[in-house]
Amino acid sequence: MIGLEAIYLESVVKAALAEDIGSGDITTLLTIPNDMTVEGTLVVKESGVIAGQELAWVVFREFFTQTAYEPLIRDGSHVRSGKAIGKVSGKARTILSGERVALNFLQRLSGIATLTSKYVEQVKHTKAKIVDTRKTTPGLRRLEKYAVTCGGGYNHRIGLDDGILIKDNHIAAAGGITPAIESAKDRAPHTLKIEIEVSDFTGLKEAIGAGADIVMLDNMSIEDMRRAVSIADEKVLLEASGGVNLKSVKEIAETGVDIISVGALTHSAPALDISLDIEENAV
Repeated sequence: MIGLEAIYLESVVKAALAEDIGSGDITTLLTIPNDMTVEGTLVVKESGVIAGQELAWVVFREFFTQTAYEPLIRDGSHVRSGKAIGKVSGKARTILSGERVALNFLQRLSGIATLTSKYVEQVKHTKAKIVDTRKTTPGLRRLEKYAVTCGGGYNHRIGLDDGILIKDNHIAAAGGITPAIESAKDRAPHTLKIEIEVSDFTGLKEAIGAGADIVMLDNMSIEDMRRAVSIADEKVLLEASGGVNLKSVKEIAETGVDIISVGALTHSAPALDISLDIEENAV
């Protein structure tokens, strides 16, 4: 996966398998002969965008060495219902024991990629970029943000250590917008841009005057966002945030903002329905 090293993927898969299998897959051990081999196909049951193929590969190739996984579709591909996206073969016991973990990763990440692609489609006629947030599943953030890119979206900061985003509570604690920005500018590396959250035009003007690079418009109305774009006059990048959904995102993008952050991409994406169909002629 782009930007995700093998050791990270293996650690995530290892934890997931340990959680699911525990001391052993009792059902499989009691019903399936040790020497049985099978072949199976991973099939999508609804249209969407695929993400997570390498995780399925890690499940079946790295941890279950007596199985093989062949992706048939690349991450980021749009597929229709009924499309085969991968083939697995090898020992029946290991395939059945790894099935749920592989599917969980594929379904979760493909769901995020699919939802992201719907937002991206709504704003493609504008300059606005769809970006994610830190509202992710604990421990799976990098995977979920990867899935956003598979759907055509972009990543906001990965964590608290790779971007400056001054929010309302920072402003309150620092004594105001200007003191917060000045303090950040005095101490931040020159390579980091400074973003600050505002909720009204007074705050926007103060943030611009204090030297912010990016201003987040928090829960502003469509009309207010249009006016904010006019006030900013391209002096800063503008990010729309708060209450964004598929019904509103097109109109938000058409106000002229540069970035639209959508927490729903990761905290509310429904899983894409994917199944593993084992062929009946097991040998």
